[in-house]
Amino acid sequence: LQILEDKEAIWNLFMTYKRHLDARDFKAYASLFTDDAVWGGNLGKAIGPKEIEELLIRTLEVYPSDRERTHHLVLNPVITVDGDTAKAKSNWGFITRSETDAPVFEMLGRYSDELRRTPDGWKFSRRIAYSDIPYISLEGII
Repeated sequence: LQILEDKEAIWNLFMTYKRHLDARDFKAYASLFTDDAVWGGNLGKAIGPKEIEELLIRTLEVYPSDRERTHHLVLNPVITVDGDTAKAKSNWGFITRSETDAPVFEMLGRYSDELRRTPDGWKFSRRIAYSDIPYISLEGII
């Protein structure tokens, strides 16, 4: 039963992550990571919540606010729990709203995650976001 509860808590972490990202609440987003967490992706690499928040502010705040236009999806998660740590693989999608109100599937990729149970619940200790379509190399980033 504990493993099922842990998997549900990790799934809720994924959903909270995407909600904060779409709302552009970068401080809340960064709070989902452990103090020593590594985040890597096409935006760069950051270690710890402070650097993660700063990376998102630096790379995403240059775009006009689009909280009503963007939707991040987390798809097909496979979560393996081992006591107070876990690993997960999932796919992600990024959808925007066109000027004619039609959905536009902008990007598709995958996450490779390591997670840790903390006194505040499950958090990411490592999250690598690979962009597959369009392909963006992470060579030299992670």
